[in-house]
Parts: sequence; C-alpha cells; structure tokens
Amino acid sequence: MELELKGAGTVVIERSARAKHLRITVKPGFVRVAVPAGVPFARAAAFARSQAGWIRTHLEKMERAEEAERALLASLPPITDPREAKRKIAHRFSALARKGGFTPSGLTVRNQKTRWGSCSSTNAVSLNIQLARLPGVLMDYVILHELVHTRIRGHGGDFWRELDRYVGNAKGLRSELRRYPLRHG
Repeated sequence: MELELKGAGTVVIERSARAKHLRITVKPGFVRVAVPAGVPFARAAAFARSQAGWIRTHLEKMERAEEAERALLASLPPITDPREAKRKIAHRFSALARKGGFTPSGLTVRNQKTRWGSCSSTNAVSLNIQLARLPGVLMDYVILHELVHTRIRGHGGDFWRELDRYVGNAKGLRSELRRYPLRHG
C-alpha cells in the first residue's frame, strides 16, 4: 500500500513478518512503514499521517547531509591518472610501514566501493584508490589503521591504543573520515 504525504512524498506501507511494532524507516527519497501481523493497514496509515512532521524533518535533514556530502566531494581533487594515484598511495604506504617497523605481506590498490582499506589474515593490505583524493592526514590514518591490523586483529582496546601511538587521535580521525563518502562523485 502507498500513501501520499504532503511534503514527504510517497510512503510505502507494507507487512513485515519481523516487525513487532509499527516502525517508520526514512532513507533519502524513501519512506517505509513496517506493519506487524495483526495491525490493520488503516492504523499504519493513520500512524504515518500522525508522524508526517517527523518524516519531513528527517527527509530535510538527509537532504542537507547529502548536499554537504556533494560539496565535500566536489572540493576533492579528481583522480585523473590512476597510475599516479596508486604510486602516491604505495609510496606513502611504504614510508609509513618502514617508519613503524610493520611487515605487511603485500599491497593492492584498487577502486573499492565499500571500504577504504582492509588487511587479510596473511597481512596483505588492500587500499582504496580514492585515498589519493583525501587530505594526507586521513590517507595516513587509513594506511596506519590497516598496518596496525598486521599486528592486532579486530577493533578492541589494544588496537585503538596501538593506532593512537601512530596517529594521535584515532577515533577523532575515524569520525573525520566518515564525512567522506566512498561514492565517487
């Protein structure tokens, strides 16, 4: 079932086997009301109407966040030469590994959609070519994050303390990195 809400657009109202309560999910350009078994659709529609202000507020907040994200992406230098971007990342990776005494088993740089970097169980590090677009401090943070994983698996307290030894404010840098989307606008 679909419902049009003024200022919020189309709201999809659908039955959910997992839902225990009426629940609204708001994503950019999409609003859904999950309806648990036994709850009439009319009640779900009334619930959505009663929450129209809340829905509009969240859609507007998401639109502002997307605009800020687009502006941030537009401010980053484009990757015009992928080979040069890979060289830049590899050079920095080698310098940081050497300085920290890390011994990764290898490095791969490629265009990834969901990760800035990863470290395999064999200590092979994979880094996203998009790192070349980021401010240097954030590129270093991601590289060192993966290099620390060659010594400490997981993200427990020992990991963050060790990473802090190399970058200072690891969790602050992680928050800063989250401002940069992996979408390649």
